[in-house]
Amino acid sequence: MKSTRRVGAVAMSIVLLLAACGSDSDSDSAPATDAPSGTEAPSGTEAPTDTSGSGDAMTELGEGEGELNIIAWAGYAEDGSTDPAVDWVTPFEDATGCKVNVKTGNSSDEMVQLMQTGEYDGVSASGDATQRLIAGGEVAPVDTDLIPNYADVFEDLKLKPWNSVDGVAYGVPHGRGANLLVYNTELYSTAPDSWSEMFDASSAAAGSVSVYDSPIYIADAALYLMATQPDLGITNPYALDQDQFDAAIELLTQQQDLVSQYWALYTDQQASLEDGSVLAGTTWQVIVNLAQANGAKIDAVKPVEGATGWSDTWMISSKAKHPNCMYMWMDHIISPEANAAVAEWFGEAPSNAKSCDLTADPEHCTTYHAADTEYWTDVWYWETATEECVDGRTDVACVPYTEWVNAWSKLRS
Repeated sequence: MKSTRRVGAVAMSIVLLLAACGSDSDSDSAPATDAPSGTEAPSGTEAPTDTSGSGDAMTELGEGEGELNIIAWAGYAEDGSTDPAVDWVTPFEDATGCKVNVKTGNSSDEMVQLMQTGEYDGVSASGDATQRLIAGGEVAPVDTDLIPNYADVFEDLKLKPWNSVDGVAYGVPHGRGANLLVYNTELYSTAPDSWSEMFDASSAAAGSVSVYDSPIYIADAALYLMATQPDLGITNPYALDQDQFDAAIELLTQQQDLVSQYWALYTDQQASLEDGSVLAGTTWQVIVNLAQANGAKIDAVKPVEGATGWSDTWMISSKAKHPNCMYMWMDHIISPEANAAVAEWFGEAPSNAKSCDLTADPEHCTTYHAADTEYWTDVWYWETATEECVDGRTDVACVPYTEWVNAWSKLRS
């Protein structure tokens, strides 16, 4: 567990980063949201219809171009400006001569939109954005032979549906995390073990439930239905035919009576856990750590039904103006040293197996189950829903992500 001082610094850094939208000159760009208020999906949310990608992978690494423009989640590219002791960007710049300019992305939709401009060399994309970027030709395949540290990435993160096509890598794994069930330990004398606390009207937390405010949360409802209503035939929470999708939306509609908070910024949920106004919710381990460090009477579990989660990928733009610097960055960010630092700062499991020996907290990888392969077998990493069912069915069409966005917008309106 992180120290109170360090955790407090993490919270402050994320608040500042989100408020400032990064330290680059584009910080005045209006952020997109995962749940737009209109009834039509915004630009950049289209579900992929093709997975061919764009361009060929580089075959030889040249000299750095002197500059690098990247889009990153807050906390993924720290240069010491937030905390002088937290800096894995400056060592990279010193070693390569590539000046790093960071644009903070506040949602997957915003990251897709920014990559479509062609102004950025790469992005740290979650699985609900990676497939859209590949299908749209916004990113290129990568030659992992040019990225030496790729060899030490956990095998169960390599060549997955969200970071590859037909055995060809489209980026390098950054880290991963599961979406957990957080609960108030004063309310629950025994830890709950089911997502029913989020969906059942008889939940002890009814009226004080916290929900992640994003269309991707529809998959959480589908995951619960997969376990509790097997007659629906759901085998993958991102592959929902119309009947299955309608059942998930109906469950989420019923859930509204239990909900006191829909959160997008995790500092919002953290505050509610600390003041006791939230008694159960879907959460990230980093939120639990931050709130516990400030005295919140909470804990978190991965329920028996399993969980959704994320596995982020650094991807190179097919229009990259600084491809050599981007390749150098991808190798650097998954190096044992940098990957340990970013995983601990942000609060997630690192992708490089060697990172676990380098974290300041020797228990970090245990807390985040970094090397526990069994832990991840029932974690369904975010994917982009498409009409072509990702569960392999060919006799039915599945509901694409555009309709997830529209349905969530209607639910939240």
